[in-house]
Amino acid sequence: MPSPIKTLAQESGIPVFQPEKIRKEENRSILEKLRPDFIVVVAYGQILPGWLLQSARLAPVNIHASLLPRYRGAAPIPWAILNGETITGVTTMVMRETLDSGPILLQEEVSIDPAITAGELGITLSVVGANLLIQTLDGLHGQSINPIAQDDSQASWAPRITKEMALISWEKCALDIHNQIRAMNPWPVAYTAFRDMRLHVWRSMPVSQIADSAAIPGTFLGLSQEGIRVQCGEGTVLDLLEVQMPAKNRVSGRQFANGARLRAGELAFH
Repeated sequence: MPSPIKTLAQESGIPVFQPEKIRKEENRSILEKLRPDFIVVVAYGQILPGWLLQSARLAPVNIHASLLPRYRGAAPIPWAILNGETITGVTTMVMRETLDSGPILLQEEVSIDPAITAGELGITLSVVGANLLIQTLDGLHGQSINPIAQDDSQASWAPRITKEMALISWEKCALDIHNQIRAMNPWPVAYTAFRDMRLHVWRSMPVSQIADSAAIPGTFLGLSQEGIRVQCGEGTVLDLLEVQMPAKNRVSGRQFANGARLRAGELAFH
């Protein structure tokens, strides 16, 4: 599907050049001939070659969904949630040929709500990033922004999320599992084995209830107002608020438990 930018360009009669591999030499004459004021990159999966970066008259600008130098890489949003961060943000930087390492132009902090998912946080950061981009381009054009070199010693990394990371281990504490569930939403979606079937878990919330110390992690403890209460590691408890069986619709944890006839004390999740 074309991006909204491509669609708008086509509707406005603006030419769209969309090379499969940006570094191929045959692209060079086309791109260098444009001689743009700015090159702007958002969530682009390829490293731009030096000759393309140098073709920008004022600056090649990248928008990144973290407070650099933290969480350089492909998946800064889910990794911030996975690690239990309470603050993230957006950074605009001057692009270099190395990954997310260019001088910082502007940054804006955004708090991370303890219930927000990676998908929801991405929407919030996209709005912040759009506004920050306008401020950045205006500031560069007016020469009011002084780029600041990143401190590489403070860098951390956010590699691609994989499907293998979505499997829940109930031996972990409830907060860690909750962060995993949020980070895997909307992709690849956290899951667990329920009576030898795969159950996707879309939403959850840790609870303050003190669990039965004799209960095995993965044990169904009972129902909350909306969820399935499950024993986790370290004596902690997690409510599963929204779940989904294969080829079924998402339902509340309580609806699922009633339909599945769950019994308190049953080791239902593995």
